[in-house]
Amino acid sequence: MGILSTERLLQYLIRLMVILLINPLHECAHAFAAYKLGDNTAKDKGRMTLSPLAHIDIFGALLLFFYGFGWAKPVPVNPMNFKKRRLGMMITAAAGPLTNLAAAYIGMVVMRMIGAPVTETMSYVYVMLYYFVFINISLCLFNLIPVPPLDGSRILSFFLPPRAELFMMRNQAYFYAAVMVLMVTGILSTPLGFLCELVYRLLGLLTLWVPVVM
Repeated sequence: MGILSTERLLQYLIRLMVILLINPLHECAHAFAAYKLGDNTAKDKGRMTLSPLAHIDIFGALLLFFYGFGWAKPVPVNPMNFKKRRLGMMITAAAGPLTNLAAAYIGMVVMRMIGAPVTETMSYVYVMLYYFVFINISLCLFNLIPVPPLDGSRILSFFLPPRAELFMMRNQAYFYAAVMVLMVTGILSTPLGFLCELVYRLLGLLTLWVPVVM
């Protein structure tokens, strides 16, 4: 098996790990944040769990596996159960992308601990960690796009006047369709790729302490 096909296989393995582990963690983080803020909706529907069966969206999972971006089944939230509706929605929405960012940071720490691979086996491990970190960064940034129904729109809504928030919610299908077109055509890939690289480098800087401690 050539090096390119080997890297592709490792990439698919990491994407499968994201579907079965990281996406459930992302959605469970939403459910847990909502629960702590007073909304039991997701918990009562069995979504406050790490079981992938509770969170997998088939179409989103297939897109993630083959193209590197996708989504899981959205966690149901009733904002009327929050003491402060807009603040509760913002915190609940931010919990998912922050979980992806935390997972990417942990992956970067492990990469630093391994250091430069000296064997073929370790090089495969290093490549898997690289893809793990990069996909988590990609998912974090993708979900932070301020377009309904992505998490970024819930965060943005906290800072918008109610009229603008209502406009976004009423037209979320059109906004989301536009984002999907931009992703499929590759137009959005360039700016997202640029931002992913910036965040990757930032995480690299924030883990410079690891070799020193070791």
